[in-house]
Amino acid sequence: MTSTGFFWDEKCFWHAGGNYAFTLPLGENVQPLASGGLPENPETKRRLKNLLDVTGLLDELSVQSAAPATFADLSRVHPEEFLRKFKHMSDNGGGEIGLRTPFAQGGYEIATLSAGLAKLALLGVLDGTFTNAYALSRPPGHHCLPDWPNGFCLLANIAIAIEAARAANSGISIAVLDWDVHHGNGTEAIFYDQDDVLTISIHQEHNYPLDSGDITDRGTGAGLGYNMNIPLPPGCGDASYLAAIDMLAAPAIRAFQPDVIVIACGFDASGFDPLAHMLCSAEGFGRMTARVMELAHDLCDDKLVMVHEGGYSEVYVPFCGHRVIAELARSETSAGDPLGETIKIRQPNQRMEDFHRVILAEYAQFFGLG
Repeated sequence: MTSTGFFWDEKCFWHAGGNYAFTLPLGENVQPLASGGLPENPETKRRLKNLLDVTGLLDELSVQSAAPATFADLSRVHPEEFLRKFKHMSDNGGGEIGLRTPFAQGGYEIATLSAGLAKLALLGVLDGTFTNAYALSRPPGHHCLPDWPNGFCLLANIAIAIEAARAANSGISIAVLDWDVHHGNGTEAIFYDQDDVLTISIHQEHNYPLDSGDITDRGTGAGLGYNMNIPLPPGCGDASYLAAIDMLAAPAIRAFQPDVIVIACGFDASGFDPLAHMLCSAEGFGRMTARVMELAHDLCDDKLVMVHEGGYSEVYVPFCGHRVIAELARSETSAGDPLGETIKIRQPNQRMEDFHRVILAEYAQFFGLG
């Protein structure tokens, strides 16, 4: 059994926003929803943690919280002016300082705690405390630019963790694989001109943000060639995601030879997510995890960290997350998959899978991997 760290904190579930109906600001013709505001709500994450409790998988993990990321941690990524404005608004009732990123009183402290979970997970894997780790961070972070929160993300959790790790471990190289269904534009932007962080995003093409995530965005300056976008058409399922890893992400990571791999782990590519149009299953996410674990074993002594990002199906995210964490821990504990047969039947037919593979082959040729 591997030593798998699991980082979570109940206070992260207390992050709150308002004045939205789904992703639309309330207005003259937008009626409030009886179910609440934004689809980024605590229940997908809380229900995942509860499922780990109920099945007993949580007992097989090294479970802990973390100290919030410090101001020094945050300021390696975010301008101090932005951080002070965020803190001031948080102390005075909350508000919104980006796009679709509302927060309530105390939102700053909760966001720093979310970043702190990612930070300690990464540091714990790097120092050998854990073989691998999962951070159940909320609010998420991969859309957050240095001075512009967006897409439910208030602080750049993974980037903050990486900069803290690099401050403590001079000269390390880190590969970030983002399989959240939305483009990891924040992480990309922060490391776009650097050659010691490889950023790879597998996402539904032009879902969110609408104007980023193109295959031609490869980095700049020293970072040229160290950013890879893999935009997929709507309707891709397990086979296409596994092929994207096998044909594109894995060869790029092998060539990079990182000291640790970080996965921006969103579950919104599932077949039941309200914010995307993909068809991945819990089993598919488990197999994707196994693929990256093999990479980590071959390249960096099994050092792998997963940081929770999106995923908005309260019913299905817990089963996807449980399958992934069981794989991380090499556990036989299963929660089953009550929707597995439905997604299996809905997987793209062979003609569509062949079409998707043609697209991936063209991408491989573009990246010089074919």
